[in-house]
Amino acid sequence: MDINARAKEKPQSGGAAPQAPLPARAAAMLPRKLNETQEETESETEASNSCNANANDWIHFSQWIHCFCVVTFDLNLGQALEYVYPPEFMPSDQEVSNICYMAFPDSNSGCMGDTKFHMRLRAIAKQQHQQKPLPIYNGDCAPALRQDSSHYWGFVYFRQKRDANLPRGYFQKSFIIITRLPFFNLYYDILAQLAPKYFDEGTDILRQACEQINSHWPGLRVGQTLHLPLLECNYQICIPRATSSRKSPTESASSSSNEFSAPQTLASSKVLSSVNEIELFRSLSFVMEQLYTLWELVITAEPIVVVATSPADCSHMVQALVALIAPLEYCAEARPYFTIHDSEFREFTQECSSKTGLPACILGVTNPFFVKLLKDWPHMLRLVDNQKNMQQQQQLLMGQKSSHRNATSFSSGSSADQLASRSSMKTTPALNGGGSSNGTDGSSASGLHTKYKPYLKKDKALIKKVLLGLKTKRPEHVQTALIRRHLLELTQSFMIPLERYMASLMPLQKDISPFKSAPNASSFKLDDFLATLETAGPQLTSPLKGDWKGLYRRFFRSPNFRGWYESRHRELQLTLQDLQLQALSEANLEHWAHDKQEVEIIDMILKLKQKLNLYSDKSQGLDGIAWLSAHNSSSASHRMSTQQQIQAQIECMKGLLPPDLKNVVNL
Repeated sequence: MDINARAKEKPQSGGAAPQAPLPARAAAMLPRKLNETQEETESETEASNSCNANANDWIHFSQWIHCFCVVTFDLNLGQALEYVYPPEFMPSDQEVSNICYMAFPDSNSGCMGDTKFHMRLRAIAKQQHQQKPLPIYNGDCAPALRQDSSHYWGFVYFRQKRDANLPRGYFQKSFIIITRLPFFNLYYDILAQLAPKYFDEGTDILRQACEQINSHWPGLRVGQTLHLPLLECNYQICIPRATSSRKSPTESASSSSNEFSAPQTLASSKVLSSVNEIELFRSLSFVMEQLYTLWELVITAEPIVVVATSPADCSHMVQALVALIAPLEYCAEARPYFTIHDSEFREFTQECSSKTGLPACILGVTNPFFVKLLKDWPHMLRLVDNQKNMQQQQQLLMGQKSSHRNATSFSSGSSADQLASRSSMKTTPALNGGGSSNGTDGSSASGLHTKYKPYLKKDKALIKKVLLGLKTKRPEHVQTALIRRHLLELTQSFMIPLERYMASLMPLQKDISPFKSAPNASSFKLDDFLATLETAGPQLTSPLKGDWKGLYRRFFRSPNFRGWYESRHRELQLTLQDLQLQALSEANLEHWAHDKQEVEIIDMILKLKQKLNLYSDKSQGLDGIAWLSAHNSSSASHRMSTQQQIQAQIECMKGLLPPDLKNVVNL
């Protein structure tokens, strides 16, 4: 039966309470009856085991997508889950609640038609279909592309249209892709392809898409061209590596020709230049004057609330803010779309006292209630009503700059919308970090409201270049490339001194002995690092002037620093262990053992075995992300050679012991 037709058949009033739109889910969501029999319980357990077995049939599909969900508006239940496919990957009750509430705009009066946006929600571990991590993929790719085992990404296609046949007079339904991968460009494109077909053709198209993904999509691989056929389209993507190292062309060619190669009969092919890099200019053109202030706020993980009237605008802006500091990983929380019904609402908004401080978080919201609730947050970014007005506002900003000397008003030929935009821009007293914006006059104005005083002076040349591009109608993707490259250079200039200092904490090669434990890397000392900035600071590579030391001190207290430091320190420790293992593999242990007691030789054999087991465990992914990140430049053959040499050393040591002693100690 057609889904839309099924929605029309719902009882409107009276009689028994209606069933939830998803029958299979309804029983799970209702409390169990007190007189439930033992046979019913056993039957449910068997069904759960069967579901777990069937989940293994979707092993390739689950690498890319967790499930498809459909959320509808039920007259008696409100927003309710109507359909999940594959059914084996049914979300937990708490996840269902979060998905349902965030699948619709908070205030959908202005979202008539189709709206696309994305959200992020915390995953609740479920033993029956808990997804296995992919350490090899996570170790090879950049942090921004890693599979997140603790959170889901949800890509939403919301449709609202008038329908006199429905009780409330409106058709309201959302199609959602649930995944653990932050591939914004890929999933938004898939969303645009699948959702309209689903609304027109029903659930059969989703089953067809799932089976095609599971049968023809390759496993997640980094640094290769992957073909992803979906219905009549064939996506071509390449997931970049975390470092500049690349496989040889022959290796890439041989590994890309696999059993999941795309069929050649597909009608169209679509090449995605990037799976995750969104168009920054779409959102940042609105705040170009505050670009450097926002960069400082994000890199120091300051709490920011983004207020918009559309979930599409706020989710895109939040993602653009996180991308400001690429390739540095943003280690605080970021919620592209957040509602008052989220299960973590209290955690982010009410559990923050003056003692604990505000959370390091970027929240994207559309409900005006948050403006009052989060009035104590130090940074609020208010967006204009829609993207068209954002572009008009930038054009007006250019007009203000060109007529700044005469302080003239806008031409009398301005439209009503432009005049409204102009009036909103006049009440933004805190756009450049000066003055208060918590008063009633400025709190409703669009722009960045903050008392934050930037440490660095902005680069006016870049701002002029981008605004000139607006005047000359430069394409958005060119404007985005210009902004992205500049921000990349700025972030690299900021991180190079930190990376250089971190490398200096590495012990000298002469301190690594095959007969001693691996030395530890020195700890990070802020004062020592700041002392290096005079001769090797960011001023060598960045044209920006200002208080770099003050910015580093603020960064040092942020979760972004802690995340970066813990990752780098772990890599140093693993590298030191690897160097010590290599020294052991190359040492002349036979010469070392000629004057040693048998107990010392046995102790060396046990140490070698322990090192070999640790090395094997890391290569198999027990400490996969950190280990693989530290060894991206090492070839598999080199690692295999080291293990073989260690095994040879063990056999050599065994040969020095008498047979009866080897049997006693079980070597």
